[in-house]
Amino acid sequence: MMRPGARQYVVTRPLYSEDSFAEEHEKVYRQRKTMLDHLKLYFTFDVKRVKHAALSLLPVIGWLRIYRIKEWLLPDVVSGVSTGLVAVLQGMAYGLLASLPPWYGLFSAFFPVVIYFFMGTSRHISVGPFPVLCLMIGSVVTRLIPDEGPPVNITGLEGLSVDDQRVLVASSVTFLVGIMQLGMGLLQVGFVVMYLSDTLVSGFTTAAAIHILVSQLKFVLGLQVSGFSGPLSLIYTLEVIFNKITSTNVCDLVIALIIMAMVFIVKELNDKFKSKLPVPIPIEAIMTVIACGVSYGFDFENKFGIDVVGHIPQGYESPVAPNLQIFQETAMEAFPMAIVGFAVAFSVAKVYSVKHDYTIDGNQELIAFGVSNMFGATFKSFAASTALSRSAVQESTGGKTQVAGLISAIIVMIVTLAIGFLLAPLPKSVLGAVVIVNLKGMLMQFRDIPYLWRRDKPDCVVWLCTCTASILLGLDLGLAVGLGVELISVVLRIFEPEGVKIFRIPSPIFFANIDFFKNKLVEALGFNPLQILKKRNKALRRIKKLLKNGDLQWTSMGFLNTTCGSIGDSEDQDNMEELDQPIDFKDLPAQIDWNRDLPANIFVPKVEVHSLILDFAAVSFLDISALKGLKTMLKELIRIDIEVYIVACDPYILEKLHDCCFFDEEVQPSMFFLTLHDAMLNILDKHSEQTEKNPDHGKVRHITVHNSLKIREKDVCDPVFQLLFL
Repeated sequence: MMRPGARQYVVTRPLYSEDSFAEEHEKVYRQRKTMLDHLKLYFTFDVKRVKHAALSLLPVIGWLRIYRIKEWLLPDVVSGVSTGLVAVLQGMAYGLLASLPPWYGLFSAFFPVVIYFFMGTSRHISVGPFPVLCLMIGSVVTRLIPDEGPPVNITGLEGLSVDDQRVLVASSVTFLVGIMQLGMGLLQVGFVVMYLSDTLVSGFTTAAAIHILVSQLKFVLGLQVSGFSGPLSLIYTLEVIFNKITSTNVCDLVIALIIMAMVFIVKELNDKFKSKLPVPIPIEAIMTVIACGVSYGFDFENKFGIDVVGHIPQGYESPVAPNLQIFQETAMEAFPMAIVGFAVAFSVAKVYSVKHDYTIDGNQELIAFGVSNMFGATFKSFAASTALSRSAVQESTGGKTQVAGLISAIIVMIVTLAIGFLLAPLPKSVLGAVVIVNLKGMLMQFRDIPYLWRRDKPDCVVWLCTCTASILLGLDLGLAVGLGVELISVVLRIFEPEGVKIFRIPSPIFFANIDFFKNKLVEALGFNPLQILKKRNKALRRIKKLLKNGDLQWTSMGFLNTTCGSIGDSEDQDNMEELDQPIDFKDLPAQIDWNRDLPANIFVPKVEVHSLILDFAAVSFLDISALKGLKTMLKELIRIDIEVYIVACDPYILEKLHDCCFFDEEVQPSMFFLTLHDAMLNILDKHSEQTEKNPDHGKVRHITVHNSLKIREKDVCDPVFQLLFL
């Protein structure tokens, strides 16, 4: 309902079929490029194209040319130092989350950042470990290299320690994730993130936060808990924790509670006074230094049995090649990691790009993260994305460009090369506490549930299903379930007038898929038009014979049945081939309404559909086989009194139909309409009497075909029948 006095945007135009539009508007022909023209253009190299390619592949060239040293350098340095301090602590904490020694998290906070500096298009996100990805990697690591029992039989793991085996698994999975992201970027499929709605991502990350919380309890409580993977792994982990709860290390618990309380309070103060503080107070770094000093001074490791970080090797390790057998074992788990890592990073980057008025390129982001992860995996880092809290620090402390990210990487490098040994006495419970505190933002997403329920119940169902499935089944399966529920929720919002089917074909139709197209159209309609036509002709032949023999009479009230015969399947076998011809009512006193009861116990299936709209918006070409199959199908539909409308047809295809003599007395150009809306208005006008009798015609049997090619039936509402060719 528009508020009174509001400005209105109204468009009024005639209802157009293709024919009527062509009569009123002159067609403008454009010169089409041949395949040779496209090849020449593709292989033509000039300075302009080389420059464009370089700027696309290395966006750093573009923004470095306009870098304002006097205005941006100092804020970038301050932001980089602040972010670097956070990155050191989070890197080590998230290393534990990935079931790896903590110092490998420092590698992930360095190598991917350096590559992203050159190839990324966002100027504000902080690249590095992301807790959800770390957890997904950790589940793969513990599945292949469990805490208890032998590892999976993989060539190349012989003679390695458990930690080295896990590092090889994590780096190999990360390399595979990078390959997938790079491949998607080169294939220009950055649009995949469109299928991850904000609601789905919110439910998924909330479930991930719960997984992360549970995984850190063993460090906070000082318990030895074996890692689990797969469905119900969270339940099994909680069961073990509750069984061992009496063995809690009180010192670990007290340290963790103090750290969580202090970090939480100072973070809240940072948010409250962020306009007055030049930079946020680096409370995590401060508490880490204090915890290291106290732990070292009072010898917490020996006196209280606290598990500490321990020896941190100085420097970086030699490059390692990925294990191809691990690729085979983890391919199904790597793909969700590639999607989630990119989707989260792109979402955060998009927020900051809008805020600071610059553009980002989704496909280039995929390439940047793909190369970053492949390069980092070579040096034993694990999959990188962006951490929300770390990106917030980089942006809120005045960071202008990825120079801040590069400086943060330098801070991490200094710790790795020179002063990492000072973190050896750091209790792991401190790292666990830091991880838990940083989950606040994701856990607070539970507050979205009442809002979604009031505003959009289908979205709320998507959130709840995604979150529940991700908690119980694991993050990879949970994401798949969430996507499925999201697609179903889209279908459930669709409305469609009674008696109308709208069938969308989002691909070309050619010899390889014409039979598939016809079969799915039959499934969508719920009947085979050729069989209906044959049954009607057979019934008509029977009625004429009964009339001729006097067993059936026509009266003012209709047919008067004087016999109880039924149609025999063996009758008129000599003329069975004629049953697919148009129905001929001549020699009958009146036409037959096939949706009413017929005389002489004759039965013909009723057809409730009176109009079929074929949406050709995505049909880019038709070959000769498709033309023949399409024309046959259209004739069958027309002969059983179904009005067929083809909408949004490409002019090239329409021209080809004319050239191939596609049209005749039955299949006419008048069935082509400019848009789906034009066709729908024409149908509603033509069947206005039925509309007036049934004003509430929003619910029909709507059918959709998804990737599994299974038919789902539901009372739904909107003019779209979707057929996905895969």
